[in-house]
Amino acid sequence: MRSNRLLGSALIEHNLVKFEDLEAANERLLEIAASGDMRRSSVLNILAYETKVLREEDLLHHVVDDHGVGVIDLRAYEVPDEVKRDIDVGACWATWSVPFDKEEDFHFVATAYYLSPAVRAHWEKTLGGQIIWQATTMDIIADFLDRIVEERGEVSRRTGVPMKGATRPPFATGTTTPPIGSKGPFTSGGTKPAFPVAGGTKPSFPLTGNTQAPMST
Repeated sequence: MRSNRLLGSALIEHNLVKFEDLEAANERLLEIAASGDMRRSSVLNILAYETKVLREEDLLHHVVDDHGVGVIDLRAYEVPDEVKRDIDVGACWATWSVPFDKEEDFHFVATAYYLSPAVRAHWEKTLGGQIIWQATTMDIIADFLDRIVEERGEVSRRTGVPMKGATRPPFATGTTTPPIGSKGPFTSGGTKPAFPVAGGTKPSFPLTGNTQAPMST
C-alpha cells in the first residue's frame, strides 16, 4: 500500500494524473485489497487499465525522458539462474519490480513503479550495492513472475522439495495472460528504438534477442 500511495503522489507531482482521478483510484484500490486480490491491488493498474486516465506508455516515456532510466523487455532477456533462484516473488509483486541481473556490485532491477520512492528504497536496502534501474510494463513484470512461479513449481514436482514461491503464489498459476493490459507499449519482436540506460552514458540493450548481461566484466 505504501508503494502505491507514494506512486500516486508522484503521478500528481509530475502532472500525469488529476487529483480527483487518483482519489477515485485509491478508493477502488482499497476495495480490491480488501478482497485479497493482490495481483490487481495496484493503483497503476487501476489508472491505466480500469479508469484509463493514464497511459502506461506515457509514464514510461516520462521516466526515460525526465529521470534517465532505460527500458527493458524481460521476455527477450536471459536472466541468470542464480538471480532467478534468489528472487522474492512476494516482494516483486508488492513493488512491481524484479531483479534480473547482477555484475559485481551492480544490481539490475526492472520496474513498473520507478516513481515510487518506497519501491526504490526497498530494493536499495534489500540488494545493497548500486542499482541500475530499467523501466518496463506491468504486463512484462507479471509475465516474468508467472514464469518464475511455474518454473519453481516444476522443480518442486520433479524433486519433491518445495521452493520458495513455488506452492503459494498470490494468484492462480498456469495463466499465460497477465491480468493487466492486453497489450503494453512493448511487443515481442518490436523494433522500437531503445532509450538510454540510467545515467544516459550507454545505449540501452535492444528489446529483442538480448541474452547478454547489460554490463561486461
